[in-house]
Amino acid sequence: MTVIAVSEADFQAEVLDRSATVPVVVDFWAEWCGPCRQLGPVLEKAAAAREGKVVLATLDTDANPGLSQQFAIQGIPAVKAFRDGQVVSEFVGAQGPAAVEDFFDALVPSEAAALVGAGDEASLRKALELEPANADAAVALAGLLHRRGDSAGALELVTNVTGSFQADGLAGRIHLEEAGEPDLADGFSAVDAGDTERALELLLGALPTAGDTQEDLRKVIVAVLDELGVEHPLARESRRRLAAALT
Repeated sequence: MTVIAVSEADFQAEVLDRSATVPVVVDFWAEWCGPCRQLGPVLEKAAAAREGKVVLATLDTDANPGLSQQFAIQGIPAVKAFRDGQVVSEFVGAQGPAAVEDFFDALVPSEAAALVGAGDEASLRKALELEPANADAAVALAGLLHRRGDSAGALELVTNVTGSFQADGLAGRIHLEEAGEPDLADGFSAVDAGDTERALELLLGALPTAGDTQEDLRKVIVAVLDELGVEHPLARESRRRLAAALT
């Protein structure tokens, strides 16, 4: 992966003009900036995974004060993505690999992200070969396996995923199904049918008498709410009911 160093002399050609044909990510940095040195390799790795589909450029803010002023750089590292000569996304400060991958995926998906988008089993397995820690691929493949009756295979996949409400929810559902909780069958059927309002009504209604399975049921409900999104009116009301049921 070649990283180009740009300056005020060639910024127009190397960044603005070039961005008409390929996205250009510019890392505004300085030699004295410790977080800049931490972020640089993370950016390079993400760009290398998209070789030929995105260009990574670096710009020394101390040596190019005019551009720093033009793009209102107030803190570094500052990363800006250009397309058709315009800034289309940006962030300030050192970010972890997952956040950087998401930033690049919004510009041009990695091969693994594109495979996840395809959604079939072969593509999902290939995505996990490329990126074993890809949570989206693991959850999607686990869901596919669960729907066809391979609960053990699905559970093995989601057990290795951290920080995903969807993974936790599917694991919780599998545990509940294995425990043979008959009162939850209609709720799960409603989830599968996309009848989210009925699903939440049934699942929340089962919480007070869930006993030892309450934590798994909570994870299932949280996964449904995560699918709805934070601002959905049904999600807001259901979160209130969930909190009340758990107190």
